[in-house]
Amino acid sequence: MLLLSFFHLFLYLSSWTWRTSATSPDQEQIVRDFFGKDGSTSTSGHTNNWAVLVCASRYWFNYRHMANALGMYRTVKRLGIPDSNIILMLADDASCNLRNKFPGSVYANPGRDLDLYGDNIEVDYRGYEVTVENFIRVLTGRMEPSVPRSKRLLTDERSNVFVYMTGHGGNEFLKFQDNEEISAHDIADAFEQMYQKKRYNEIFFMIDTCQANSMYSKFYSPNILATGSSLVGENSYSHKNDNDIGVAVIDAFTHYVLEFMEGINKTSTKTMQDLFDSYDVSKIGSHPGVRSDLFNRPLDRARITDFFGNVAHVEVTPSIEAETPAFVPPTTPGQKSERAIPSQSALPSLTTSQPLMDMRWLNNWRVARAWTSVALLGALIGWVGLQK
Repeated sequence: MLLLSFFHLFLYLSSWTWRTSATSPDQEQIVRDFFGKDGSTSTSGHTNNWAVLVCASRYWFNYRHMANALGMYRTVKRLGIPDSNIILMLADDASCNLRNKFPGSVYANPGRDLDLYGDNIEVDYRGYEVTVENFIRVLTGRMEPSVPRSKRLLTDERSNVFVYMTGHGGNEFLKFQDNEEISAHDIADAFEQMYQKKRYNEIFFMIDTCQANSMYSKFYSPNILATGSSLVGENSYSHKNDNDIGVAVIDAFTHYVLEFMEGINKTSTKTMQDLFDSYDVSKIGSHPGVRSDLFNRPLDRARITDFFGNVAHVEVTPSIEAETPAFVPPTTPGQKSERAIPSQSALPSLTTSQPLMDMRWLNNWRVARAWTSVALLGALIGWVGLQK
């Protein structure tokens, strides 16, 4: 009877080890499919995201431009980009203006459901610091040594950068503080310097102003996607007025972009094409434009979170030395140390070595362990038989 039980156990272990080794799915393919390596999705290849948000106007009657920038600020933070990876340039003269019926607050809708200012906000360049020179220096990294890290754009060649600008403009220019102007050539040359200095992987440029589409007409550097609120010769319009505040509280183009973004979360698969398809001229009042000839990915495969969200980057590689640690310290700076919230994008890449600890080796170990158990059990049964 004992011998019969032994053979039953032997057959069970044999069938189990055969199933484990012969019918286990290809673990490497599963991992690659999950992370989009099967060709179904075109990946960006970036490891960190940054945002540069600029309100180029000041004075109370330009309240809506401040609300535009703060609305974008709230959105990128909600989707995971920390303050350490956001450069916010803001006149910051509306929240505490004597004409503001709601001191310390900025609202983007007449119902005042959401305070865009509040306590959880970090303005990097405030008031008269919002200049063309400072904007160009931020993009190109040409900063004085005395400038703190919190006011620097510490990007590298694996960084995706979202640049948003709002204010009063015209054909190929945008006014800064009603005092100076930045031209389309200036921005194009700044982006080229970024490219030459390997300061970005991809750039998404968005601008809300009159004749906005002229501002990206001079771009010539690779991997740049751009959109604007209005055609050359066309105005960009405000959305709604608040009778209590007394001025328009947001522009139409930015309002509908933010409305679309409210349906996006950190794991969304919505693409840039979905965003551009949501543009409705009858609602916006002007004709938004898109320029994608410099962008090297199909718009329907470029996810919105590639620019608006944070990154926890994972790479699947065929092999790696066993002694290499799972986490490799970054070789270039990825975040600004002076902020309270650490940047997830600054964390080093997680590399899967011999995918999932090499599942083939694990299966072989299971087979060897099972047969070792069978051998030990057989020896034990034989020893018991000899004792009799």
